[in-house]
Parts: sequence; C-alpha cells; structure tokens
Amino acid sequence: MRYFEKLFHTVVISMFLGLMSSLAFAADPVKVGFVYVGPIGDHGWTYRHDIGRQQVEEAFGDKVKTSYVESVKYGPDAERVIRMLAETNDIVFATSFGYMEPMLKVAKEFPNVYFEHATGYKQADNMSSYGLRLYQARHVQGIIAGMMTKTNKICYVAAYPIPEVIREINTYYMGAKKMNPNVDIDIVWANTWYNPSKEADAANVMMAEGCDMVAQHTDSPAPLQAAQSQGKLGFGQASDQYKFAPKAQLTATIDNWGPYYVKKVGQVIAGNWQKENYFGDMDEGAVQMAPFTNMPDNVKMKAAEIKQAISDGKYFAFTGPIKDNTGKLQLKDGEVADDAHLNTMMYYVEGIDATVPGN
Repeated sequence: MRYFEKLFHTVVISMFLGLMSSLAFAADPVKVGFVYVGPIGDHGWTYRHDIGRQQVEEAFGDKVKTSYVESVKYGPDAERVIRMLAETNDIVFATSFGYMEPMLKVAKEFPNVYFEHATGYKQADNMSSYGLRLYQARHVQGIIAGMMTKTNKICYVAAYPIPEVIREINTYYMGAKKMNPNVDIDIVWANTWYNPSKEADAANVMMAEGCDMVAQHTDSPAPLQAAQSQGKLGFGQASDQYKFAPKAQLTATIDNWGPYYVKKVGQVIAGNWQKENYFGDMDEGAVQMAPFTNMPDNVKMKAAEIKQAISDGKYFAFTGPIKDNTGKLQLKDGEVADDAHLNTMMYYVEGIDATVPGN
C-alpha cells in the first residue's frame, strides 16, 4: 500500500511540476530584437523592415515580444547595440550590410542566441545571412528608363559602395542599355542611407547635367520628390513612394521582409532554428513592384513582359558574356552569376564611365 501511495505522490508531483514548467514556458515569450540603419519613418528601407517586425507580432501575438533600435551607425555603435540586444533577446536581426562584422563578433560571444544579418554573406553556427534579389526589380526599372529617357542620360543616387548597391547600379544600367544603346549613366555617392537633404542635392546635381530618369539606392523619397519638382521622372526605393511624387514615380521596388521574419521567429518558437543563406526573389513575392504609372502603354507592356520573364526564371540579367568597364571578362558566354559572385560584386559593367570608390 505504501508503495502505491508513494508512486501516486510521485506521479502527482511530476505532473504538477510539468504543468508549472509548461505555464512558465507559455508565459515567457520569445524575445526578438531588430537593429535598424535608419528611422522607421524613412518611408523606404527601414520602414519596410519594421512592417516585417509588425507582421511577426501579428503572426504570433503574445508568444513573442519585439523591440528595435533605430538609426544605428556603423562601427562601434553597431557592435554596442547588437551586444545589448543579444543580452536580452533570443534572436537578433541586423538589417544593413555594415552590421556584418560587428554581428559576427557578437555572435561568437553569445552561442545560445540566434543572429540574422541582412544583405551580407558571412555566417556562423548561430548566424544566418539573408537578402532579397532586388536587382530583379531594378533591372525592370532600367528597361523603363531606357525607353523613357529623352536625353539619353539616366542617373543613380547611391549610398555606399557595397556589393548590394554596385550590382543594382549594374543591372539598372544593363536594362536601360538593352532598350537604348545610346544611354549613359551618372552616379553620385551620397555617403548616407538616410539624409533627405543630401539625397535631394545629389539628384539635383545630376538633373542639372541633363539626367531625366532618377533612380536611387538611398532610403527617403527625397530624390523622387526632387525629380517631380524638376519635371523629371524616377523610381521609388524599397517601398511604394507614389504618394510623395505622384507625377514622377514610374514604379518602385517593394521589399517584402515579413515572410522571412515570421519563418525565422517561428523556428525559434518551435525550437528548430536553422542557419541559412536566404535570397528571396520575385517568384515567391519577396521582391515586389509598385504599379507602372506615368508611362505609355508600350513601355508598360515591355516592363510587364520582362518582369514576368524574371519571375518565371526565364530571364536573368547577369548572364555572360559580361565584361567590367576595364575590359576584363567577368562572366563567360552563357555563364550565369552565382550568389557568391553577386554577393561580392565590386565592379562596374562595361559602358559605365566611372570608378567604384575604393577600387
């Protein structure tokens, strides 16, 4: 009898402890931290990342608790913020290329925390890299620019000379050149991701020199607004910026980060996080485009045709032969650039009369 009483008490106690453990676990949400390079109100890059964070909250409710730090500068500030978030979160997302080395360093110090770095190419046992094939949409923009320019001069407001920006300059130019062999491109480096005044100044300088198609790889609508003020046309960046320049925007790249964030946080909740090198594309809806506006039907039809071909995997801009602008063969005839090539691209393609800063 004593044996059965003891066994009963043991079972009851075990069930109680198990229940308490389950309740404690249920009451302890997965903590998710985000490091942003700009303000969430930039209406571009960071705005779209924060939309993704909000989608995580919508997907998991009280199972998660998210936080973020805005406008984190590269260098010591980035390392400090990433470390601070690692101390209190289960998974940390750093949303800009310049955070790669600081995150890699901190990841080694926190082996039980998961780290995710956007637009880079380095990984660790507990650190993934992720990005979007935004060059796909940029190529479509180039197709439009080549068909629409009246001066044969298109331009590009660039932030920093990193592979992500260089490959988009290239694919934009290649798209324009495909439709218009007489097109030239001007590039101005703003040396900032978010500074509306500097971004607008860069666009105005190039428009004063004859540019009538403004593309940008900075994060505010300022270059597009500058284009509208000058009666020129351009493209939104990272988000649909039509409302800021309805007479100027031809289309925009729309970054859809939410599904990836939901997937990775879901893995942490389920206890099966996996390291990966993710590169989302048009076909899965990770890279989207705003409606084609302010253009004639023939341009709209061609843009839609190229966009569909890219989405279907039937058209890839970075297919050889491709030479850089020094004449060196970078991709042989028929060779398709792999992700390693794309993620380390630091050359301009043939025809761009400029030098990549630092090269």
